[in-house]
Amino acid sequence: MRALLLAAGFGTRLRPLTDTIPKCLVSIKGQPLLGIWLERLTQAGIGPFLINTHYLADQVEAYIEASPYSNQVRLVNELELHGTAGTLITNLGFFQGEDGLLIHADNYCLADFTAFQKAHSNRPPECMMTMMTFRTADPSSCGILELDERSVVIGFHEKVANPPSNLANGAVYILSPELLNRLGTDLCTVTDFSTEVLNRFVGQIYSYETSEVFLDVGTPEMYEQANR
Repeated sequence: MRALLLAAGFGTRLRPLTDTIPKCLVSIKGQPLLGIWLERLTQAGIGPFLINTHYLADQVEAYIEASPYSNQVRLVNELELHGTAGTLITNLGFFQGEDGLLIHADNYCLADFTAFQKAHSNRPPECMMTMMTFRTADPSSCGILELDERSVVIGFHEKVANPPSNLANGAVYILSPELLNRLGTDLCTVTDFSTEVLNRFVGQIYSYETSEVFLDVGTPEMYEQANR
């Protein structure tokens, strides 16, 4: 399965650390975050990879060139950011008409990707994607989900004061060819995946909850926790 890793962000909440290093290359226990993603995905038989770059792109290029994954990675430098859905739509051909992974690569994730792929294979027939979810200690800062008895998403609560649960969207998705085709036709002008795509598929999104470590390392406090 091919994977698109979104890694072009500025990481503004992590400044001053990200003044000189892109967020995707910050170190977690001595290993760059992007390297952790590539290592774990490769171990699960996933690849090749497409990675978008923008902020401090030359550092990402140098890291990939010197990494064991250089022959499995294609980098796309966006001189102007396309948005999470815009990058996906621009590169739909990368998936070659098959299921594909879309990953926000600024999280620290130790999920079982083999189990994630198996869950997607066994999803309810009407579901056009499978979303990775996790339990958060701070639900008001996340996109929180409501599920039916089959673990199909029936509602979203985006960063509200009193969400109904602590089950959060991990921004890691397996997308079916049907959904990718929709993006290339009647949704081809959208730019943000979370706000302009997900709400259109309520009732057609299967959820897979990981019990492994899943942290948004976007703040100094969470970055410190990941390194602990």
